[in-house]
Amino acid sequence: MASVQRAFAQKLSKQHAADVRKQISSSYSHSLTKSGSSISGFSSLMSLCDVVDPLDYEEFIQQHQLLLDRDPLHHVLDFPENDIRVGIVPRKIRTLSPVVPEESLHVLPPHVQDCVQSYTADWVVVNYQFRHHSSSSCVRDHIGEKHSLVHIIPRQEFEVDYNNQEFVDTPLENNLFKVDSRQSIQSADTPRGSWASFDLRNSVNDQLILTLLERVPPETVDQLNEVRRLEQRQDMLFSLYPAQDEEERIERRIPAENPCDQIVHRILVKCHQLKLELEVEPIFASMALYDAKEKKKVSENFYFDMNSESLKRMLTSHIPYSDVSTLSRSCIFNITYPTTDMFLVIKLEKILQGDINECAEPYMKDDKNRDKVRANVAAASERLGKYRMPFAWTAIYIMNIINGVNSLERESGSDKESGGSNSLDRKSSSSSFDQFRKRASDMSSLTRRGSLERRSNTEKRRSWSPEDFGSSLDSFRPVTLTVSSFFKQESDRLRDEDLYKFLQDLKRPCSVMKKLKCIPGTLKLDISPCPDELRYCLTTELARLNPYPDEKGRPTKEILEFPLREVFTPHYSYRNLLYVYPKELNFGSRAGSARNIAVKVQLMCGEEDCDALPVIFGKSSCPEFTTEAYTTVSYHNKCPDFYDELKIKLPANLGDHHHLLFTFYHISCQRKVEPTTAETPVGFTWLPIYRDGRLQSGEFCLPVMIERPPPNYSFIPPDVLLPGTKWVDNHKGIFLVTLGAVSSVHAQDKYLDKFLNICAILQDGNIPARIGEANMENELKTSILELTHAKSEPLVKFLPLIMNKLVLLMVKPPTILGQAMNIGQTSFEAITMIVRNVTALQEGHHDQHGRHSLLTTYLSYQCMLPHPVQAELALLQDRGYTSFPSNRTKHIRSSSNPDIHNFVSGDDAEINSLMRGLDRTSSMRAGPSQENMLYGEPRSHPLKVAHEELALQWVVSSGAAREFAMANAWFLFEMIVKSMVEHLAAIGSLDAPRKMRFCEQFTDDVTTLVNTITSDIISRYNRETKFIHSLNTSLAFFLFDVLSIMDRGYVFFLIKTYYKQMSAKISSLPDAASLVSLKLDFLRIVCSHEHFVALNLPFGTPFTPSSAPASPSLSVCSSASQSSFISTLIGGDKMSFAELSPAFKQQHFLVGLVLSDLASVLEIPSSFLHSKAVNLVRNLMTCHDCDTRYVEMECKARVAALYLPLLGIIMDNLPQLYGYNSDQQESNGMWMKSNTEEIEPRSGINKSVAMAIAGTSTLHSKSKTPENYSTYQQNHKHDLSSETTRNLLICFLWVIKNVDKNVVKQWWMDLPTQRFQQLLEVLNIAISCFEYKGKKSIKHCAPQNLCKTSDIKSRLEDVILGQGSARSEMIMRRKERNPPSNGWPGDRLRWRKEQMAYRPSLDLPGRPQAEVETDAHIEGNLATEVSFVILDTLEQIVQSINPLTPSWPDSAPSILTSLSTLSLLAHPAGSQLARPCSKLVGFGPDQPPISRLHLTQFPLGFNLTSTTLLKSWVSTPMDVEKAYDSVASQLDNLQCLLGVVLKVLLHALARNQSTCVLQNMFATQRSLVFKFPNLLFDEETEHCADLCLRLLKHCSSSMSSVRSQASASLYLLMRQNFEIGNNFARVKMQVTMSLSSLVGTSSSFSEESLRRSLKTILVYAEEDSDLQDTTFPEQVNTIC
Repeated sequence: MASVQRAFAQKLSKQHAADVRKQISSSYSHSLTKSGSSISGFSSLMSLCDVVDPLDYEEFIQQHQLLLDRDPLHHVLDFPENDIRVGIVPRKIRTLSPVVPEESLHVLPPHVQDCVQSYTADWVVVNYQFRHHSSSSCVRDHIGEKHSLVHIIPRQEFEVDYNNQEFVDTPLENNLFKVDSRQSIQSADTPRGSWASFDLRNSVNDQLILTLLERVPPETVDQLNEVRRLEQRQDMLFSLYPAQDEEERIERRIPAENPCDQIVHRILVKCHQLKLELEVEPIFASMALYDAKEKKKVSENFYFDMNSESLKRMLTSHIPYSDVSTLSRSCIFNITYPTTDMFLVIKLEKILQGDINECAEPYMKDDKNRDKVRANVAAASERLGKYRMPFAWTAIYIMNIINGVNSLERESGSDKESGGSNSLDRKSSSSSFDQFRKRASDMSSLTRRGSLERRSNTEKRRSWSPEDFGSSLDSFRPVTLTVSSFFKQESDRLRDEDLYKFLQDLKRPCSVMKKLKCIPGTLKLDISPCPDELRYCLTTELARLNPYPDEKGRPTKEILEFPLREVFTPHYSYRNLLYVYPKELNFGSRAGSARNIAVKVQLMCGEEDCDALPVIFGKSSCPEFTTEAYTTVSYHNKCPDFYDELKIKLPANLGDHHHLLFTFYHISCQRKVEPTTAETPVGFTWLPIYRDGRLQSGEFCLPVMIERPPPNYSFIPPDVLLPGTKWVDNHKGIFLVTLGAVSSVHAQDKYLDKFLNICAILQDGNIPARIGEANMENELKTSILELTHAKSEPLVKFLPLIMNKLVLLMVKPPTILGQAMNIGQTSFEAITMIVRNVTALQEGHHDQHGRHSLLTTYLSYQCMLPHPVQAELALLQDRGYTSFPSNRTKHIRSSSNPDIHNFVSGDDAEINSLMRGLDRTSSMRAGPSQENMLYGEPRSHPLKVAHEELALQWVVSSGAAREFAMANAWFLFEMIVKSMVEHLAAIGSLDAPRKMRFCEQFTDDVTTLVNTITSDIISRYNRETKFIHSLNTSLAFFLFDVLSIMDRGYVFFLIKTYYKQMSAKISSLPDAASLVSLKLDFLRIVCSHEHFVALNLPFGTPFTPSSAPASPSLSVCSSASQSSFISTLIGGDKMSFAELSPAFKQQHFLVGLVLSDLASVLEIPSSFLHSKAVNLVRNLMTCHDCDTRYVEMECKARVAALYLPLLGIIMDNLPQLYGYNSDQQESNGMWMKSNTEEIEPRSGINKSVAMAIAGTSTLHSKSKTPENYSTYQQNHKHDLSSETTRNLLICFLWVIKNVDKNVVKQWWMDLPTQRFQQLLEVLNIAISCFEYKGKKSIKHCAPQNLCKTSDIKSRLEDVILGQGSARSEMIMRRKERNPPSNGWPGDRLRWRKEQMAYRPSLDLPGRPQAEVETDAHIEGNLATEVSFVILDTLEQIVQSINPLTPSWPDSAPSILTSLSTLSLLAHPAGSQLARPCSKLVGFGPDQPPISRLHLTQFPLGFNLTSTTLLKSWVSTPMDVEKAYDSVASQLDNLQCLLGVVLKVLLHALARNQSTCVLQNMFATQRSLVFKFPNLLFDEETEHCADLCLRLLKHCSSSMSSVRSQASASLYLLMRQNFEIGNNFARVKMQVTMSLSSLVGTSSSFSEESLRRSLKTILVYAEEDSDLQDTTFPEQVNTIC
């Protein structure tokens, strides 16, 4: 009998974990060898990724609509009705009303009308209502989320942190439990030599678990344990997991920026005081910004008047009134490109009197005869009050304003009080200039508000970068600046060049500056950063900005900037200004009196005096606009220089007759006896400002006519010598003038102007004779193609207008003589070339896909696509479109649905008034002024739709046009998508059935495009990496977008087309890592769709059933029929939906692709691809976990069921997981490394990755046969890195956590024992992967240590894919290519690791304590939640184990009862057949009463009195024997499986766990031991020793709550052993050995803690009333 027992025990002992893994790995390796026989590892593995034909999505939804509607989760199972809407986004304007021309809009030229409409129209925007749920657009503030999360989640306690004295904040003794200090054991009763010899009498026991000694049924215990495990759990697992690096989110598209004005730095300057010491006449001041280094004026002039009312009255005869806009004393300067060489220059002028030196003399000397000065000024004011002369100037160095504040702040943290005067007196004597220059050369003393002195002169000026300087311009502290003297203006130094020289001298010591004379006076300015909102503010055109409350406030003016460099921002508002700068005049050869010369400037629309337009801006204290303006006068100078700036508001309808008229006057300064006029005309000249359709600008040297110009002169430029006219200096150019235009109407580029003019000609229908109708098409094509030669700045500024016109030309070509022009392909090519040019700009920013911000903004907001009007919709019906009825008949925004515009009816007056076949109507605009259609086509011509025409032109393109299109495919695709949506909204079909939305021709073109682009990717992937990467992502984003618009089944077909071509190419290549990477990027983008779950049809399968509740009237039969309907819906068995079967991949198409790719990529030896494939799955689950639509448990369970095959994939690839092989290296049989080891070194490169970099990766290794395949070292398969393993396992845990428990049980019912063991193995590895390491480890781990910058990451990726410079260098150094091998190529290659830019640094600085605490807080919660998930799973496995095979009949559960009865009656207790039952349930010869046994794993418990025989299933003795054999085999497997469960649990107990996890783990351990005691007490197992070791280790914990739980478990272990065998010898031995092991090896062993635990055990033994009459208390006393 004994030999029989040993044989049976031997049979059981074979099923240890290592043996199970060997069997699994052997079969696993054999299957992999069969499927992976290819040399490359790519070709045959593609079978795993075979793309099945997807379901017809629309038809499937239609057929099962009833089932979908009844499902309570229908809101997430299908696309919502309001998924896409086309809306109107009002244009944000800063002014009270839009800035538009004063002229009536209908009389303006077509080009101007288009410009006005472009600058006033609201934006037509496609709004994806749920796109924020997609990872492609959602923007997460990871830092903010982390800090918010810390305040929500509880803080977990880990003993590893309390053992680290660096982080001890509280006493080690935790107050979670109250201590019972009872003296329960007397010293006399303590055996000599026991552990209690340490005097347990004086020890204090930990708190007792009150219910521990109660006899509670295991079912109840399990329920209570489950309730406790669900307390304070985290719903979102990925919220605790580190976020993916933003650079890895290939699906991320930067949202388009809202169009707006150029964002600049703004400085507010307020003038509080301006006066000279001699205050006898009005002084006129202006200020502007200059850049001394670039020698450029960077702003227009700001004119301000600080004169008193009495002084202003001196000019009453010349200035009748003053508009409020000219009374401004504060201004705002805009600075786009701040530099450290910028000066604020203030210039002073006075009334013309005579020589500047004589006039300035009274101001510089203390002249006693001031009455005479006043009299002379009064006389000059009366006679010459409208003429000005230069007087003085000063300059303020902007750098000192910023630097001075910062200097003071560096010196002291508090403000320093000023002990002296707030101003710096400048003496008139030149000898005082040394002192002036030493005061930081800012012409002033700088004081903070509150009279706080700024001592910038005490510090050296810092070196500033433009970025730092710009930042300081936005944040410097407001200052008050006082200027106490001015430089006298020298009459011979009026040019800007002289000023720039002075400004440079101001920054450094220079003798020149000492010679300048100073005029004493006071100028007090406040300079500060401009606030975001300022009341009473005017634009440079004098338009009022919001808010402008009333008419009572003195306005502040915005000053127009003249940027130092080009500004690449499209025009946002209407602006049409002209600046006139007279520079020089040479009247040296003119006879007569022409010395005091003033130039009068007028803008004329004719040749009569009355034709002077009132468009010249006034300066200060004068009318807003005037018809004429005069320059300053230089006394007695026949060759004067001028510095004046004249600002003109150009008419919108500018024509050839508009011109500038310059009249030169000699001003008589001396009073004569006889009355004479003050001004005498001495010359005339003019300048046409609009010639050949272009606004004239630049520098002009004009001849001057002596007499008034003859009639019709304005149409002839002055450089033409007219007969019978007299000219100064024989018609030579003697007058130099510069015109500068700032216009959003005139492009000022010859190529742009030519194109816009031809478009205007076609709109008007008046073709000039010089072009002719026959040549018009060629002219138009030429002008279109020449657009690519336009300068970048004007092209960008007019980008929306140009692009809209090109699209319109392509969709609706103009007609000549009833024939439409063939310009579609030309327009398409021009669009692609312009996109290329804009993308090439360095200004602005690109996202990772090369999408330029200017272009994305244009597509999202500024793109005005032409759409058919209501009268043309009938044409669409014949082309396969479905239009819903519409009552839109007026061209206004709908009041009922403001999201879309109404359309013009067929009898609209505007359409009826079309002439010459030209139509300027628009379908998507807010009003008649918003016309974006240049022209229409006659109704006889076929109607074109924008997206159809774009697709067609792309398909038929060739040559350069095709290359440009492919290089910027993203732009064309996004324009097509926008046109598709807008078109559906225009015809009212946004809610139409998807199969009826687009015509067949368009879908054919799209199919052709997808095929063509895929072919290009395949054929050029290894030559043009960046180009192919961009093309691949562009195609993916297009399919991503059209999933929301088109027939989803058709889009799935396109995805399948791409996949088939890629897979075929991959299978034919020896090294296709690049293509696999592209395919993964493609799939990640497509699967980032916001309705990804709905796209996978998660209903109607065994694991995603409809959970719709039956209606109150639903009968039992109807419910049964519904279940039958569901079961027949999918066809096939349920297990096919738990693996990557054809049925699964067909219904769950996208998930099938994701998981198939993951399975195939794991077969490829490439760490880079492994990480990419795993991160694809991780990204999806992160989105699901954080999606507010799936917060309900039922929703997450439905989503998790889609990923059931992932569990099988991970189990299949178990040997590849990091840490798996360590099982063979540990003597104690545990799978993972000890917790003192790092999971992976933080530096260095994985060997296989390095081999891939070196070009000798294992992709070229020879395939292995089953004979030489090693179970634990699979050379043909690449082990996963620790990071990839961790990412993969978190996905595994997410599925296990969220999937419905009933679904799990269904899946487990058909799993063989080996698969269960693989599942447990994965859980075991996860325990180590997510173990909490402690704050000390976190502190020494740099944040995001493995993350790299985008540049380094890109270079590393190129290297791994074989395209990097490092690999190329090595190839060049090879003499011949190395044969494929498994290892390094030897000494033939030398890797220069010191040249690797991405080599990680080993010198990592310490992390801030607050950051460590935050990371530890979150990491602790992650480890806790992972442990809970694993514990939940272990409990489910134990409760779901059924020892009967699935093939038994439904009545089989009753068999166990009969078999147990028969075995007990027919066989002795120790027989072979009785052994399995007694081994499992603890049934033996010394069995206590049966009421103490609870067999929760069986549907029916044992019944000792039952003599029921096996019914129909067991009818003969042979059947009984077979039943016994089957049960014995099943119980054998069950015993092994339960042993693995216990081993996983023991492994978890050996790791760092939080106190709450340990509490639940000990409860599970006690339940497991109670239900299956022979797992521990069988002689052949080592579980008892392992458990004793773990329990004693925790008994010595420094945390009382842990000790309390461990003591309880150890006591129950002793009691269980006693109740089964009444023999303590083995337990005592195991406890003694474990204690010896701990004392010898554990550094954290605490003798004091152990005393408390032993005292607790003694208290339990004393209070256990059920065993007081036995020897158990005495034996416990003996052990202790």
